[in-house]
Amino acid sequence: MYDLITKGGSLIYLLLGCSLLSMAIFTERFLHFHRCSIHVGEFLQGLSNLVQKKKFGEALHEAAGTPGPVARVIHAALRRHYASRSELKDIVQEAGQLEVPKLERYLSVLLTIAYVAPLIGLLGTVIGLIQTFVHVTGGNGFASPALLSKGIYEALITSAVGLAVAVPTYILYSYLAAHAKTLMHDMERAGIEVVNLLVDSRDDRDIISIAEASEGKPAKKSSRESLS
Repeated sequence: MYDLITKGGSLIYLLLGCSLLSMAIFTERFLHFHRCSIHVGEFLQGLSNLVQKKKFGEALHEAAGTPGPVARVIHAALRRHYASRSELKDIVQEAGQLEVPKLERYLSVLLTIAYVAPLIGLLGTVIGLIQTFVHVTGGNGFASPALLSKGIYEALITSAVGLAVAVPTYILYSYLAAHAKTLMHDMERAGIEVVNLLVDSRDDRDIISIAEASEGKPAKKSSRESLS
């Protein structure tokens, strides 16, 4: 490996820097996604019990203490739990749109490295071939096959290293992009379900009052009716 680095030229160090950068970005994003991942169904189930009991303060505290974009979208809706359905939809949509750039952070850098690394390797190969033939022409146009093969071998090293950097980087990018898309789907699901949960918690009260009236139980009079 050290022999390849020393014979590949200065662009090898640039490719190695790209490789280190891609690994650093992957590690940071992987740990970030791991911290952000929650079981949406179980989390919403726990919140539904609090919302049905009208314990919005505890529900807000639970959402604020949970990391990740899904919890932040739910927290945004809980803060305005008294809003109408259309307003709640706009709230969760805006909260989700704010979270998308955070999920996609640095992914474009990985994709750029995957696209550029082969080109850097090809540039190194072309430069190496030019230098090889410059040495040949400088020596009265005569060169042994061994000298030519050595020059071509050293020139092709950068192309090989460029591909060796680009292929894993693109695989890592695809993995992270799929993970980010999964979190976006979780945000959409959580936004829809929390809106339905908040709206249904209000309808339950009306349904109970209607059921009581149908069973012959007297409905609660308003203060104006009681005074009259």
